[in-house]
Amino acid sequence: MTIQAVLFDRDNTIAFTDPQVYREVAAYAHATYGVDPRAALEALSSEWQASENAWWDLRSHEDEAAFWTAYAGRLAGRMGTPDVTALLERYPYHAYLKPAPHVREVLEALRAQGVKIGVLSNTLPSVAASLETLGVRDLVDVPLATCLLGVHKPEAQAFTLSADALGVPPAEILFVDDLPENIEGARAAGLRAQLIDLTGERAGAMHDLRALLPLVQAG
Repeated sequence: MTIQAVLFDRDNTIAFTDPQVYREVAAYAHATYGVDPRAALEALSSEWQASENAWWDLRSHEDEAAFWTAYAGRLAGRMGTPDVTALLERYPYHAYLKPAPHVREVLEALRAQGVKIGVLSNTLPSVAASLETLGVRDLVDVPLATCLLGVHKPEAQAFTLSADALGVPPAEILFVDDLPENIEGARAAGLRAQLIDLTGERAGAMHDLRALLPLVQAG
């Protein structure tokens, strides 16, 4: 049975966090609000950790807008400044992402083979905007945020809903993720699945996105 679609996780699969952006944000906070750069970084880290699970139940773009409005108020309090709207507009959460090595090359090769491409991420509703930031939105047929699906990985329904969105039977989809529990969830839902570890540390995982291409060609 051939592979008709590849469904990618986002974070640590086709994208990484870019530490350089944190330094840029700290410099911006200092220049714009007079906040000490180290204090700005501490405020950002503390507020994101405090809010880490608050977005889990967002179910619409309107929910996300309300989340960020509340987030901005709390972050301003931590930074000791009246308003940080300009900072969050300049540096939305997906501005902290950078593409993984060879991601565009691999997606272009898959598209050339006629393979559908999806992204399934446990993330906020604005997943499509994050793919724009990564420079690959034009290559992704179906961007899926689990918040909008109403169910998160590794729940089986996240994968069956993804298969429906792709219009491809689960058995003809290859799912790629860096977390073993998500790989197990995908397989339980009937998808093929491949663990990836771009750090090269995990034995038995794929360590380079380009290694995906022969797997897809082999079916």
